[in-house]
Amino acid sequence: MWMPFRTPATPHVEPLLSAERAADLAALHATGFARPWEADEFERMLCERGHLAHALMRGTGLVGFVLSRRVLDEAEILTVVLGPACRGAGLSRTLLATHLRALADAGVRTVHLEVDDANGPALALYRRLGFVETGRRAGYYARPDGSRAGALTMQVSLA
Repeated sequence: MWMPFRTPATPHVEPLLSAERAADLAALHATGFARPWEADEFERMLCERGHLAHALMRGTGLVGFVLSRRVLDEAEILTVVLGPACRGAGLSRTLLATHLRALADAGVRTVHLEVDDANGPALALYRRLGFVETGRRAGYYARPDGSRAGALTMQVSLA
């Protein structure tokens, strides 16, 4: 049967169990942050005990990811990134909800994060998932123009 075009693969979330995709993570991270992390930083974190990561995949292509560090019954989300073509499609909610379930299954009771206080879409997502503001940090994030952005600290209880 002839098919003139193909439907794009449905995105799905899977755990990142090795550092094999560290270069892909670094390249994707660079699309979302003024000071992106290097591949060796991702490699080191993914090899350290206590880190948990999930990838948003479309076919075999990495289109997003989330990375956390876990200590006892708490975790901190270190970074969440979706590729530019996937932003605004609701996929970050699926990615983050899957990650939070995995953290809860691992015994995590409280999750913390920091977010640019001007990042409206991220703030809306975190609030929809139950995160509440716990503090503020002035001048925390570097912006591409050299200025500094404030951060909100947030947390959610998984218990």
